[in-house]
Amino acid sequence: MTASSSKMVVATTIAAFLLLLVINSPVDAHEKFHKGVGVTYDARSLIINGKRELLFSGSIHYPRSTADMWPKLLEDAKRGGINVIQTYVFWNIHEPEEGKFNFEGRFDLVKFIKLIGEHGLYATIRLGPFIQAEWNHGGLPYWLREVPNIIFRSYNEPYMQHMERFVKMIVEKLRDAKLFASQGGPIILAQINSCNGRQCGDTFSGPNAPNKPSLWTENWTAQFRVFGDPPSQRSAEDTAFSVARWFSKNGSLVNYYMYHGGTNLGRTAASFVTTRYYDEAPIDEFGLERGPKYGHLKDVHKALNLCKKALLWGSTSAPRLNPDVEARIYEQPGTDVCAAFLTNNHTRLAHTVKFKGQEYYLPPRSISILPDCKTVVLNTATILAQHNSRNFIRSAVTNKLDWKMIVEAIPTNLKVVSSTPMELYFLTKDKTDYAWYTTT
Repeated sequence: MTASSSKMVVATTIAAFLLLLVINSPVDAHEKFHKGVGVTYDARSLIINGKRELLFSGSIHYPRSTADMWPKLLEDAKRGGINVIQTYVFWNIHEPEEGKFNFEGRFDLVKFIKLIGEHGLYATIRLGPFIQAEWNHGGLPYWLREVPNIIFRSYNEPYMQHMERFVKMIVEKLRDAKLFASQGGPIILAQINSCNGRQCGDTFSGPNAPNKPSLWTENWTAQFRVFGDPPSQRSAEDTAFSVARWFSKNGSLVNYYMYHGGTNLGRTAASFVTTRYYDEAPIDEFGLERGPKYGHLKDVHKALNLCKKALLWGSTSAPRLNPDVEARIYEQPGTDVCAAFLTNNHTRLAHTVKFKGQEYYLPPRSISILPDCKTVVLNTATILAQHNSRNFIRSAVTNKLDWKMIVEAIPTNLKVVSSTPMELYFLTKDKTDYAWYTTT
């Protein structure tokens, strides 16, 4: 779910290198990246093509869905108010054997990023190279373990050499395809300093420098599951509250992890993690909208965009209306630009409060968004979006399949002999989870 925040010097160096490729470079998504322009930032927001942007991002991992699903996933994400797509880069699928690379089919990173740009969306890449992500070996290829004297994720020369080679290869591949913003491509960020969690509006201590905007890399829309777990639930209301809270407190970018989780195909899942990944996300494992979460978040994005001018250029104040309720106000003095967020933090009690001469009813743990400081266009606890349910029917094809038994001969001449127990992972080279062994 979360990438490593390793402190090693090489990681910092590569992250800085990547940022240099991206900052001072994206393009306006609505112009479909025809020319490279500048991306800068300050404490309030990213500034893309000379314009401040509110960024609503969704994680969609290219190898967790088939390539023919990508266009529809991107279309539905954009229709849901998403304007950025975030993805990890998965080392062990791209270099399963040292020096042998695979960028075909659902591993075609360049094609995926190009499609993001063609849909008028920005992109964020997370290169890791250790990514966690409930992915096999955290994305590190097996063969790396057999490099002499290697120590993962540390200030270790063999590790740094292989990591640098891989990261440079990916960067060059993306650059050759003109996918960085300075080249007219969609990639605007990489390896960002940010928050992970469910309530970053109240838990994030802030960026690591006062001139940087507040970015939320992972707003968990549900939770991954291991075998034996019940379905993971996170309500649309709670997710909506967290997003409104984040932007009401100077947030600039939120990323839903996941917006579409997809499937851990083959042996790509980490130990005990199910093949179904974040199925409770706004777009489910099969690419279907999951209502009301999809629709409610779409409405939140619309409401926040109505506040865009005040949020990005206004000055802020936060008067407390009673012990449980606060108002967060963004306004430009001397103009009619004003947006307000009325927040009821009590988890059980509703409140009616007076704000600017009017009374407002706030359900428990909810935020009302007022783009003109007068009119409530959305309350995070009030869902107007369509609900749906997903049903399964028996497949006429798969229910006609016959089970067959395959007999595997017990080997009599095993290749490895050792006087001490050996590690299974070393024996199988991560090609399978099973191995024959005999003991005497």
